Amino acid sequence: MIENIAIVFFGITSIVQLYVIINLYNKVDFLEQVLDGTFNTIQNTITRIKEIDMLGAFESDDETGSIFSMLKEEIENLNNLIEDKNNAA
Repeated sequence: MIENIAIVFFGITSIVQLYVIINLYNKVDFLEQVLDGTFNTIQNTITRIKEIDMLGAFESDDETGSIFSMLKEEIENLNNLIEDKNNAA
């Protein structure tokens, strides 16, 4: 009798654990896809901003240049973050 109760208990526990593991795996997989999409978007943004300022035209104008410099600095910070992710992987 006790053996049957133990088997049923462990069976139910195993099913619950399997459900939890599958659910967590799906969530992690979704977050990895979102992270990869964000990573690609940031890389494309960095590439595009470098293409836009190939001639340095934005940097030469005073008002536009200061704003562009701040944006470029933030993009470089993101680039450093991406490089750190690549080195960690």
